[in-house]
Amino acid sequence: MQRYTIPAIVLHWLTALLIVSAFALGVTMVDIPGLTPTKLKYYSWHKWLGVTVLGLACLRILWRLTHAAPAYPGNMPGWQQKAAHALHGLLYLLIFAIPLSGYFYSLAAGVPVVYLGVVPLPVFIDADPELKAVLKQVHYAFNMLLLSAIALHLLAALKHHFIDKDGVLKRMLP
Repeated sequence: MQRYTIPAIVLHWLTALLIVSAFALGVTMVDIPGLTPTKLKYYSWHKWLGVTVLGLACLRILWRLTHAAPAYPGNMPGWQQKAAHALHGLLYLLIFAIPLSGYFYSLAAGVPVVYLGVVPLPVFIDADPELKAVLKQVHYAFNMLLLSAIALHLLAALKHHFIDKDGVLKRMLP
């Protein structure tokens, strides 16, 4: 069975780790009451993780455009191949949409994003309380959709490994 390239594997697992970290930090920070120094620090870290995920998503797309993914096993049904392709498309879409929705949510809240506390990112929109409320819901909905898509992705990988025993999961393991 053909494997993914080492850069593709590294980008996959690094992106996954950062997404899990950003999600956990997001859940933690919104539960902190009031506006405390810790909460502000967590918001900054969350944004930095989001910007990093967006950068890695760009690298992943560039890599993928120049390096084809390994073929699916010959005995994998066509509907499963189409479902896998669709799910991967959704995952890619969300790893762009979530950081962008968070970025614009922050801008609509009137809070600029300063990557790593050093690099101010462009401010494309003015503060807008109505847009802020919409973008907050969009950011949340995208995250819930990503959580569901990741769960499905993990379940499919485990099915291929333990039930089908077709090597699909091994293609992406370090």
